Amino acid sequence: MKKKSVLPEVNFSEYGGVRYLHLGSEWVQGSMRLDSPFEIHLEYVQRMMAWLLFMEQSSIAARHSMQLGLGSGSLSKFCFKKMKIKTTAIEINPQVIAACKLWFKLPNDTKLLSVILGDAQEVVAHDLWRGQIDALQVDLYDQEAAAPVLDSYDFYANCKNLLTDDGVMSVNLFGKDSHFEVSLSRIKEAFKGGSVWCFKPTKEGNTVVLAQKTFIDHQKSDLISRAEHVRAHWGLPANKWLKVLSQI
Repeated sequence: MKKKSVLPEVNFSEYGGVRYLHLGSEWVQGSMRLDSPFEIHLEYVQRMMAWLLFMEQSSIAARHSMQLGLGSGSLSKFCFKKMKIKTTAIEINPQVIAACKLWFKLPNDTKLLSVILGDAQEVVAHDLWRGQIDALQVDLYDQEAAAPVLDSYDFYANCKNLLTDDGVMSVNLFGKDSHFEVSLSRIKEAFKGGSVWCFKPTKEGNTVVLAQKTFIDHQKSDLISRAEHVRAHWGLPANKWLKVLSQI
């Protein structure tokens, strides 16, 4: 008898010029505007790019971004197509990878883009990318979207180990069973000696947390300057981020 797959079926819906990714449920796992497939549609996903506020503008082109959880490919596509930086995505469900290429305009792999079928927990524990990732974007939810799939101290500590000295982890914390304060305390403990920043929740309930491996005293004037650069060069509402982002 064939063993039933534990991975959910992948499908999509469309409404108002937007295509939505689903994992066999009504929960939205990603989206794409049909008329601008390489822009980031959802507000919380845009905020996952706030690591740009913490890095010198002149250094961005040489950075390496990694996404744990492909979703609809928004972050991977943006980092690769819009910013033209080295981009690696880790996704456990082969159907999601296929759906992103078929329905969400995800490009094929190149020297700068690698989409890898794998388990994020195993990837972060491995030495292969240790100390090499500048922007680690973590968005790991199953079809129920009840809580992050990986949310332990050990997981976040391994995420920290992947980062370069000034590298930043961005995490989406959302879910009806999610305990935000517990997740936040694990991140703060794992990133002791670094710095942790937190957005106010979006209206949908997504809270993005940023954790930098090394503590750097970012001056307000520098953050404002970088935010304007991000807005002007990549069209992200970074000037608005500073109004709802604070160090904790």
